[in-house]
Amino acid sequence: MSSIERLEVGQRMSRIVKHNGMVFLCGQVAADANADITEQTQTMLDKVDLLLEQAGSDREYMLSATIYVRDMKDFAAMNAVWDAWVPDGHAPARACVEARMARPELLVEISVVAAEK
Repeated sequence: MSSIERLEVGQRMSRIVKHNGMVFLCGQVAADANADITEQTQTMLDKVDLLLEQAGSDREYMLSATIYVRDMKDFAAMNAVWDAWVPDGHAPARACVEARMARPELLVEISVVAAEK
């Protein structure tokens, strides 16, 4: 049985869990929850980049992403940032749903599963 590696472990969650060549990231939100959807999406994806690098992966190895948007009126603006961020030919399987967030000022959150390089 392969081992499970947990990085940045807290009481409630680990920011990264690795198992059998897979990388699971906890939900990521914006650096500044008071920013608009464009900036929130960009800083959220910047966090994903850092965590994937720390885990020995990157955007080209993403397998799936689940994106939670507080209001679908922001869907197009979020997608504009997402589309520029995802490498051509490496789009993961993706779901995007409207959801109530943990804090009302948060506009977007993402959870990512990737493969290790």
